[in-house]
Amino acid sequence: MTVRVALRSLAARPVRSAVLACGFGFGIGVMAGLLGIGEVILEQARSPDLAGGGDVVVSGAAGRVTSARFVMSSVLDAPPLEGRTAAVSPSTGTKLYLVDGGSVIPVDARGGIPSLERALGDPETSGIEAWTDGPVDLDWTEPDPAGVLRAMDLFHPIPDVPERAGSWAEWLYFNGRKHDVRFYLSFIFGPEDEKGRRTSRVRLQLDRGGRMTNYSDTTEVVAAELLATAPDVEIEGSSVRLEGLRYRVNLALYRELDGSRSSRGQGRPDVTGEIFLDAVPGRSLPPFQVRGAGGWVSGYVVPVLSGSIGGTLEVEGEAIDFDGGTGYHDHNWGFWEGVTWQWGQVAGEGLSFVFGRINPPADAVDHHLPGFMMVLGDDGPVGFSTNVRIAEKFDPETGLPHRITVLADSSTVDLKMALTIEDPVSTRIEGGSSSDEHVALDFLQMRAAYRVTGHAGDQDLDFTAKGAAETFRGR
Repeated sequence: MTVRVALRSLAARPVRSAVLACGFGFGIGVMAGLLGIGEVILEQARSPDLAGGGDVVVSGAAGRVTSARFVMSSVLDAPPLEGRTAAVSPSTGTKLYLVDGGSVIPVDARGGIPSLERALGDPETSGIEAWTDGPVDLDWTEPDPAGVLRAMDLFHPIPDVPERAGSWAEWLYFNGRKHDVRFYLSFIFGPEDEKGRRTSRVRLQLDRGGRMTNYSDTTEVVAAELLATAPDVEIEGSSVRLEGLRYRVNLALYRELDGSRSSRGQGRPDVTGEIFLDAVPGRSLPPFQVRGAGGWVSGYVVPVLSGSIGGTLEVEGEAIDFDGGTGYHDHNWGFWEGVTWQWGQVAGEGLSFVFGRINPPADAVDHHLPGFMMVLGDDGPVGFSTNVRIAEKFDPETGLPHRITVLADSSTVDLKMALTIEDPVSTRIEGGSSSDEHVALDFLQMRAAYRVTGHAGDQDLDFTAKGAAETFRGR
């Protein structure tokens, strides 16, 4: 019936029917063309060529990659990616303003390294011979692992946030082991006072076959000098020096007699000697910072996830040789009042594990931040997770954690860590605020017995080992 009506209408008014048919056909053709063009435009918008060329564009979760030299030299040029990357180039963008008389025209600008951009086939740089690499571009075209390491470990100016200034602290942390001897060492620098000086403390926890003793020393350092020289630092007779890829740590410390006294003034130091730690390019966790309201900031970097140690310490007449041992080094900074910082590190089954989580003060961030766990093997990263849960159980007598459980899950990691805390040692960092309120912070360093089960990468795990843990709490 419908076909009969259509045929009679076509026969009765053939011109009108032809015009309508052509119009419908033209409309459908235009629509098909627009859809095709739109698909091409969408694909071009996604093209890495628009961001500097290449097959893969690497960007940071919050914008800029703050450790791009490390990514280029120690991630893309190290196992398992070594030899698989044809060319890589850093790129950054900004907004410029062209001022012509009374008019201001915003201009999007992008910068890169000419030779590396050409290696990626960038058409803009390839056609301009005057665009050549300058002396400062050598840091990118030929990155020096030692320079990258030192850049990661620099100290940070204290932000101008008077209401938080009294809780600023920054520290270098090392640990190492050889057989049944382990050490946990921190160089801690507190807030700056009105005279431009910072209270500093070096503390060594030494575990000899399960027998723990603590040694320390304190002094004040000039804030400007510390910022100019770190990570080369000095506290009385103890120091850290970074020479190429080797950290040299010299110690002259006194035994702690109780929580408030030491053997200083009773003769020569109880601990003397040198320990060194060798960094391995690629075995690092690059620096990252978390920022919040009111100028709050906290940062963390692991320059040495796993490296060889050596040297000798003379401890109360006993020589302890660390040659052939293994060690670790990290670095923290930030405002710590109202903050809980949970961290741990252990090694076993040929792998190194590090986890952490920071809980900011309520006035800085109104939600919990994710934790992280990283697993490193001999050939580079094995697994990583940001789905990490850390639960603590506290000793009712001391108020300190005595059991910690860590769960981590991702496509490459499924782990459970059960920590039994041994010998927690508290370091108090004291300062003042703009309102002259007293700020006291406890930095807890803990030896821990780890039980690790699950898998990382394609390796099943079930082992026990001694490791370290930290937490940072305000009083």
